[in-house]
Amino acid sequence: MKVIGSIADAEQAVGEELGVGDWIVVDQQRIDAFADITEDHQWIHVDVDRAKDESPYGATIAHGFLTLSLLPVLSSHNYRFENSKMRVNYGLNKVRFLAPVTAGSRVRVRTVVAEAVKVDDTTVNVTMRHTVELDGSDKPAAVADLIVRAIF
Repeated sequence: MKVIGSIADAEQAVGEELGVGDWIVVDQQRIDAFADITEDHQWIHVDVDRAKDESPYGATIAHGFLTLSLLPVLSSHNYRFENSKMRVNYGLNKVRFLAPVTAGSRVRVRTVVAEAVKVDDTTVNVTMRHTVELDGSDKPAAVADLIVRAIF
């Protein structure tokens, strides 16, 4: 696990792979719970029988935003910040959903520091490129450039 303890640490980590997280299962229960919270009950996510019969994937699939929402837990073993007063999600630069996450699939994330931009003497924006790997697939489920604003 990479520890980022200062602005200089973040700047020096650009281009570095920080780690690969543990696999987690994206099961139908998780997909249904996400659908309930977001009120997105499109059949491709929640209707198991219809998805089996009509979907090109032969199963329900996770919402793209569900995959994104898992980034904090998926990357929690890849890196951590120390000595910072706080960190906030500053946004996303680019997100691509490249392969469907069917119910029951396992995903994990590989994290690389894509960029570190010093904002001022105490603040840095660190762009983490998260590649969500899909067990058994050559193609990742998603790639997302997430910006962490860290204040030291």
